[in-house]
This record gives sequence, structure tokens and C-alpha cells, in this order.
Amino acid sequence: MTATRSVVLGCGSYLPQQILTNAELAARIDTSDEWIVQRTGIRQRHIAAEGEFTSHLAINAARAALADAGIDAQSIDLIVLGTSTPDHTFPATAVAVQAALGIHHGAAFDLQAVCSGFIFALSTADSFLRTGAFKRALVIGAETFSRILDWNDRGTCVLFGDGAGAVILEAQQQPGEASDRGILTTHLRSDGRHKTKLYVDGGPSSTRTVGYLRMEGREVFKHAVGMITDVIYDAFKATGTTAEDIDWFVPHQANKRIIDASAHKLHIPPHKVVLTVDLHGNTSAASIPLALSVAVKDGRVKKGDLVLLEAMGGGFTWGSALLRW
Repeated sequence: MTATRSVVLGCGSYLPQQILTNAELAARIDTSDEWIVQRTGIRQRHIAAEGEFTSHLAINAARAALADAGIDAQSIDLIVLGTSTPDHTFPATAVAVQAALGIHHGAAFDLQAVCSGFIFALSTADSFLRTGAFKRALVIGAETFSRILDWNDRGTCVLFGDGAGAVILEAQQQPGEASDRGILTTHLRSDGRHKTKLYVDGGPSSTRTVGYLRMEGREVFKHAVGMITDVIYDAFKATGTTAEDIDWFVPHQANKRIIDASAHKLHIPPHKVVLTVDLHGNTSAASIPLALSVAVKDGRVKKGDLVLLEAMGGGFTWGSALLRW
């Protein structure tokens, strides 16, 4: 029996030109390169320029993905953009992307699940494609987290960066087996009891301000590995696969210690883990497609590879996706 799968046609990314190193941060606040690297694995991050918005990053990543796929923007009929830092309260940043690409049909909307945003957006687009409602989807993760950071809080401002990544998905008929190309399964979770452990202390309805990111770092770390691995085990169970079958593990790039601990618990060897947190920092919803783009460009991720994605973000939200490239 055949199955409709969302197959990746191409991917792309974009990073702002400005790079902020740990040494430069150490000149501003009470921290050091050694302290940041030891606790996070981060060495630098990219920062959006004045007047450079989340939409600009998303548009550039989208164009790169379209070029990689070798398709025309007019063939896209769905845009789902994962972001926690939209240009405006409304309209959705996705419609700015739609307009910039000259697309006047289909649907475009934002999705907010913080660092899990790309996984949630990917799963949402996959669901629409599998029903036949749309044929080709542009899925984007884009963030300008530098705009919501308290640059005097060394516990948070050293962690985050700006960037965008995108993939093109197309609904295709596949044999309906674990060897199919495309998204094989996704698993999404949230638990609002933890919402004050990672949040922004502002918003239109509450403070009428944007607010700043606040985080209880130890609490986030404590929950991360268990939550991440649970939804990965769900993916294995749903597809009859195991960690040994995985060609590449592309986790949310939040903290190298969390990534290492998750891979170790899952018995995924280090050489199968895609790491970009040292160069990008935590780019929230953009981190997975950014890392994917790097691994595709350098030739690691190839057609037919089994790729495991996972993320966890404020809310808490967390999720996994298993796909064959």
C-alpha cells in the first residue's frame, strides 16, 4: 500500500554578516571565552544588523532553498514559518516572505513553539501535504533573538544568535515502507507547567512591551535530555527503526553538553552528530535547518540517508522528526 510522503527537495540558510565572538562579549560583561565554551560549546554567534529583520533572514534562506531545489517560487503553495521573533505582532512574518517571493496564491502563516518551532512547522506542513490540501511547502525557521536579549545578563546573552534556515517539501507517493524517502514520522509534545523556566517577560496583552528573555538554566538542562530522548524513542517505535539505523542526528543547537548527553543516552556515536552550536550559538527555531544546510552543503547528508531531528524549547515544547533524505 502506497503512502504520501513529504520529500525534501532542497534546503538553504542565511546568517547575518556580523559575528560576535566570546572575546568581544567578555569585553562587555563579566564572562570569558573559557567559561562560555566549557558550559555551552559556543565560540561565536551571528547578530542581525540594524534594520535587518527576521523576514529578511527568512527570505534569504527561502531563496537559497529554492535554488538548491531548482524550482520556481510559484510552485510553492504553503509557507510555514517557525519564529518567536516576528517582525510585527501581526501580520505574520510568513506573508512578508510570500510577498517578497512574488507568491500570490496558497497560504502563509507563522508558528510559535520557540526552539521547537522548526519541528512543529515541519510536522504541520507534513500534515497538510499528506492530506492533499497543498502540494509543495516552504518550511522556515528564522530568528533575531538578539532583539530580545538582556545584554547585561551573562546567563542568557552569551547563548543566542540570529539566523534562518529553510527546506522545500513536496508531496510524493512512496511505497509506504520505512525505506521511503521523506518524513516518516513526527512527534510533538508540550507541558505548560514549565512555562516560567524559559520565557520572555513581555507581550502585547500583558505588558504592551516586547520584553526580555529569561531562563532558569539548570532547570532547562535538567529536563532537556529526558524530554528529547522520549520523543526520539517514539519515532523509533513508530517506524521500527533503532539508533543503529540513523545516518545523521541533527539536534537543536542549544548547548553542546545537552547534545552530547542526548546522543550518549541514545547510543548515537559522535561522528553521526551534526554540530554547529560552536559557530552559530542557539538560533532557536533556525538552528536545525541551519545545521541541516551545513551538513548538506559539505556533503555529509546525502540522498537516502536516514536523518533524525529533535528540539526542545520554552513552554516547554519538544519534538522529533525522522526523515529519509
